[in-house]
Amino acid sequence: MTAAPLSGPRFASIDPTTGEEVWGGPSSSQRDVAEAVTRAREAFPDWAARPRQARIDAAKRYQAVLASRADELAQIISMETGKALWETRAELGAMQGKVDISIRAYEERTGERSKETGFGRATLRHRPHGVAAVLGPFNFPGHLPNGHIIPALLAGDTVVFKPSEHTPLIGQEMVECFKAADLPEGVVNLVQGGAQTGAALLERDIDALMFTGSGAAGAHFKKLFADNPHVILALELGGNNPLVVWDAADAEAVAGIVAMSAFVTTGQRCSCAGRLIIEEGPRGNAVIEAVVAFMDRLIYAPWNSSPEPFGGPLISAHAASQAREALRARIDMGARVIRDSGPIDGLSGAFVKPALIDITGVDVPDEEIFAPFLQVTRVATFDDAIEMANETRYGLSAGLVSDNPANWNHFIHRIRAGVVNFNRPTTGAAGDMPFGGLGASGNHRPSAYYAADYCAYPVASFEADGVKNIESEIKGLKA
Repeated sequence: MTAAPLSGPRFASIDPTTGEEVWGGPSSSQRDVAEAVTRAREAFPDWAARPRQARIDAAKRYQAVLASRADELAQIISMETGKALWETRAELGAMQGKVDISIRAYEERTGERSKETGFGRATLRHRPHGVAAVLGPFNFPGHLPNGHIIPALLAGDTVVFKPSEHTPLIGQEMVECFKAADLPEGVVNLVQGGAQTGAALLERDIDALMFTGSGAAGAHFKKLFADNPHVILALELGGNNPLVVWDAADAEAVAGIVAMSAFVTTGQRCSCAGRLIIEEGPRGNAVIEAVVAFMDRLIYAPWNSSPEPFGGPLISAHAASQAREALRARIDMGARVIRDSGPIDGLSGAFVKPALIDITGVDVPDEEIFAPFLQVTRVATFDDAIEMANETRYGLSAGLVSDNPANWNHFIHRIRAGVVNFNRPTTGAAGDMPFGGLGASGNHRPSAYYAADYCAYPVASFEADGVKNIESEIKGLKA
């Protein structure tokens, strides 16, 4: 594993809890990026030609290194993101689990199989694409890029990894873990920096782009590679996700599902619910009252505080300011405030209070707000609720909370989203299931278990063991 010798402008990651620098160093220059891609290109033929078991063994060694350093790496993620330790420890567990899941997925979705034919056999194989550029996000800076890198390595691809500029240290440490696992030189390469570094990487000779991030960035990448179909794009993007509550008797139970849907990770999950759609009248009112009471119980505090908090800050004070501006814009449009946001006394400017606003009858932007802000819409009928849920250009996650199974049967057949949950938070997902969305939420290449699909391409072969005369198969020949 190779970290490019960095020679560009200095940048730093900041603990949003304290404002203190966690990591600082130079970004990768254009030359650094070019050299990283060259190393990956040179390492590709040997890595791709190795027996699949050799690549599996390498991934298992990496898994063991992660396990040995799990506590340390979890603390690094907490320092760079401000996330609570309970969440970053779970992230390290998911990173380790991804190895075994990816091995199973490769076997099931992109392995080899043959069947006998009259002439010999028909064989299906899969081949790696080549050099994969992986651009990591800040919200799950270990788990999400790991979810691209491991399937790519198992398939035989080599990787150039650029972590988010907010979380360079965990990216550096991940590459150190691959080095400790004794992967060949050039198989995993690190470049560091912000948008300019990412742009420099995408200008190079790559074969795949694997990205998790905003819908706006994903739209840019689609346009960038529109005339270059050779480059595989795997885009896992954001959402303006709906959670519908209908015919649910226990409002307090509903409130817990709503809170985990909208406010976990301080609203910084692409699968967080941004819209709550409820019944008009007393039952809807009861849900709102229960949600407000639950919100007032949520503890947002530093990641290393005691008692352990529910959530921490946003990724930066700048992100917090932008989120509050987006909330204020909706209030200025006519949204009614149920619970306003704002800073949290005694904590850094990256912390924000969760907010709840009623946007019924207000035409607000169809945009993701990466913060613990939830928008309520009241409707008259269940069909209206589904129609409202689908009224978005995104399509990542959606949920229904209801005591009526008939509602679920109706909902699951009409909702447009890639992750659709029943009586569970919209943020519920699993590594052994696909994860991805429609519209502005992706490009029909879901990740998680289906990541194997975009890391290799299928090769269909019809094979005979010797040269045989096939005149009997050819029609229209002269005698």
